[in-house]
Amino acid sequence: MSAAHYTDMRRFVRRSSMTFPVNVPRFAQKAYTRGADCYVMDLEDSVPEAEKESARALIRDSIPLVGKGGSDVSVRINRPISQAVKDLEASIWPGLTCVSLPKVESAEEVKVREEVIAELERRRGIPPRSIQISVTVESALGVIKAYEIACSSPRIVTISVGAEDLTREMGVRTTNEGKELWYAYSKVLMDAYAAGIQPMGLIGVEPFSWGEPEKIYEAAVNSRKLGFKGAGVIHPAPIIHLNKGFSIPEEEVSYMRRALKAFEEGVSRGTASVELDGRMIDIATAERCKTILERAEVIAAIEVRKAEALKNPDKLEEEFRDTIRKSEKSCAARAAV
Repeated sequence: MSAAHYTDMRRFVRRSSMTFPVNVPRFAQKAYTRGADCYVMDLEDSVPEAEKESARALIRDSIPLVGKGGSDVSVRINRPISQAVKDLEASIWPGLTCVSLPKVESAEEVKVREEVIAELERRRGIPPRSIQISVTVESALGVIKAYEIACSSPRIVTISVGAEDLTREMGVRTTNEGKELWYAYSKVLMDAYAAGIQPMGLIGVEPFSWGEPEKIYEAAVNSRKLGFKGAGVIHPAPIIHLNKGFSIPEEEVSYMRRALKAFEEGVSRGTASVELDGRMIDIATAERCKTILERAEVIAAIEVRKAEALKNPDKLEEEFRDTIRKSEKSCAARAAV
C-alpha cells in the first residue's frame, strides 16, 4: 500500500536534476544558472573520503547560493549510518528541498534516516514534513525491494535505478541501448506508480553521457513516453534537452484540449463516447487528458517560477540566508535553556 504523501504528487515536477560535488566551489556558484529543476549537492561518491568532513561544512552556506535561481535544492548523503547522520546534521536547514538516499536496499534504511530528518526539522524551526526524500536502488536486492522501499515514507517523491553500481554488481557494461537494465527500469517504473511516486530514468543513452545532446533529447522523449518523469545528470549540457524532452509537447497539449472539449460536448448530448480524428474518446481517455494537461500547466508554472527568481537572484539568496540565520539563533536559544 502506498504512503499518504506529504507532497502533492500531481503537482510535483523534477524533469532534470544535476548532481555536483559540493566541495568544488565553482560548481555551487554557477549551478543556479544552469536551468535544472533541481540541483543535488553531493556528499557521496564524487567527494573523496578525506574531504567529506570539509564538504559537509559547505552545505549550509551553499543552499542559498544554489537555490537562488528558483530551483529545488537537494543533497545526496552517504549510505553508512555513521556518515548519514553527520550529513543530515550538516544539511537540514531552511531552503533545502530534498534529501537523496543512494544505494537503498530496505524500507528500514529510509525510516531510520527519516527519523533524523524529522528531529532536525523540529530543532531548526523547519515546517514539519517539508523535507522530501528521493531514493535510488543500485543493487539487485534494491531492485527486488523497490516497491517496499518506495512505500516506506510519505516523504518520498522519486525513485531511480543506479545504473553504474547495478551493472558493476552484474559484471556487465552499460550500453546505449540499455538491454542490460530493461528489467530493472521496468520493475522500478511500475513499483513507483504502484506506490504513488514518480519514476526517474533515461532510456536509450549510456548513463552520464553528455557528448551528444541531441541523443539526450531523443532519449528523454522516449523515456517520457514510457512513463518516466525526469532524469539526473552530472553535467549541465543535457539539462535543456531533459527539460524539453520530459515536457508535454504543444501539439500533444493541443490534441488533449480538443479531445477533452469533444468529450464534454458529447456528455452534454447524453453520450460518454465520442469520435475525434478517427479515435474513440471515452471516460478513461478524458481522465488521461486531464492528467496530462494538469502536468503541462504545472511544468509551465515551474518555468515561470525559475524565470521570476532569475530576475533578482541575489534578493532570493539573501532571503534564504536570513531564514537560515533565524534558524541558527532559534537553535542556540533552545540549547541555552
